[in-house]
Amino acid sequence: MSLLLLNKPYGVLSQFADHAGRPTLAHYSHPPGLRVAGRLDFDSEGLILLTDHGPLQARVTQPRSHLPKTYLAQVEGTPNDAALESLRQGVTLADGLTRPAGARVMPTEPPLLWPRCPPIRHRLRVPTSWIELTITEGRNRQVRRMTAAVGLPTLRLIRWQVGPWTLDGLAPGQSRRLSTADAWAAIDRIGASLPPR
Repeated sequence: MSLLLLNKPYGVLSQFADHAGRPTLAHYSHPPGLRVAGRLDFDSEGLILLTDHGPLQARVTQPRSHLPKTYLAQVEGTPNDAALESLRQGVTLADGLTRPAGARVMPTEPPLLWPRCPPIRHRLRVPTSWIELTITEGRNRQVRRMTAAVGLPTLRLIRWQVGPWTLDGLAPGQSRRLSTADAWAAIDRIGASLPPR
C-alpha cells in the first residue's frame, strides 16, 4: 500500500489529465498507480492524499466516514461571535443544512505560510481575517459557501489536515510518501474499518 501526501498548489487540478491543458497532478512526481482520495478545487491549495489502496480511498472520500478535514481560510471582513456560532451550529446552504463545524478565529496569519502566486487582491479599506474551519463532510465548494453564507467571503483557502495527516513540512508541490507501517498506524488512529493487514 502506498500513501502520498501532496501540497497541491493554487491553480492545479486535482486530477491527472485535462483536455484544456491546465496544470494537473501529473506535473508532480509520484509513484504510478495512485488515485486521488478527496478532491480539492482548482483555486484552493493544500493537502491532497494519493493512494493505491481502495479501502483507504473510500474511507477518506465517502460521506458516511465523517473524516474531519481542517481548512485555513482567509476571509473578507472580521468574524463576529454570531458568524462563528452559525458555522459551529451548521449553515443552511442550497443543498441543505451542513453538519456542525469547528470554527475559530486565528489571531494572525498562520505561521510558515507560503505566498500565494498570484497573490490575493488587497483592498486598503476592507479588512481580512483568518479562520480555521474543521468539517466532517465534503460537499462541492463547501467551505467557501459556508463562509459566504455568514457574510465572510473566502479569499484564500488552504486544506491543512485530512484525518491524522497534515501539511506540516510540505511546501507547495512537495510530497511525502508514508511507509506502509506509518500509513496503517494512521488508519488505526482514525478507527477505519478496513480489511486486516
